[in-house]
Amino acid sequence: MALKVHHLRPAPGAKTAKTRVGRGEGSKGKTAGRGTKGSKARNNIPEYFEGGQMPQHMRLPKLKGFKSRNRVEFQVVNLDKLGQLFPEGGEVGIAELVAKGAVRRGQPVKVLGDGELTVALQVSAHKFSKSALDKIQAAGGTTTEV
Repeated sequence: MALKVHHLRPAPGAKTAKTRVGRGEGSKGKTAGRGTKGSKARNNIPEYFEGGQMPQHMRLPKLKGFKSRNRVEFQVVNLDKLGQLFPEGGEVGIAELVAKGAVRRGQPVKVLGDGELTVALQVSAHKFSKSALDKIQAAGGTTTEV
């Protein structure tokens, strides 16, 4: 006769019944492994309880504010930098800015209005400040948000 899985049994003595404490004198009764008296013998107290001492979560200083998960970190380019990189004017997109080393690839770009612009540029970026928009249009350029 072949041995089958349903014929297998644990070795004698390998499986013992769970000890039911606090159920009479014959089987870990009376104090049920808790010692005698005191709060730990009577009721379950939480493991974070520190005996009445000021708890750690109240001892530590509180940090103000929070960090938003949805914050978008822009790479900024100022108008004076655009004027230096593109003195002849023309089209300025994110790919051109990456090629010139002004910004990194894969992150949103914002154009800020610091400095003066003398050439007409067709700038495309993710965001523009109000002053940058005004100065680009005053110089005869255009802006498009990507």
